[in-house]
Amino acid sequence: MNASLTTPSVTEEAQKQTMKQTCEHHAECMKVIQAILDDEATDAEKEHFRTNMDKCIPCIESYRLEKCIKDSLNLKIQKKPCPQSILDTIISKINS
Repeated sequence: MNASLTTPSVTEEAQKQTMKQTCEHHAECMKVIQAILDDEATDAEKEHFRTNMDKCIPCIESYRLEKCIKDSLNLKIQKKPCPQSILDTIISKINS
């Protein structure tokens, strides 16, 4: 096994030490994280978050937690098609 995959390099350790331990705009970051996970974020939001995530430990941890929760929920949800009769009823009520 390649040791670099399991052992952090000196530069990785140095990066961890220079990373932010607190996020002064965490509420805004959480909104962007949700937009990214829901695939609703703009390219600019994604790029800004990528740049921020390289420096901010709370944002990294929040992203990982939210992604884990979303992935777990997606595994538990049963996706069933809607019966055509229900679709027809809804469409008829919308059109009337």
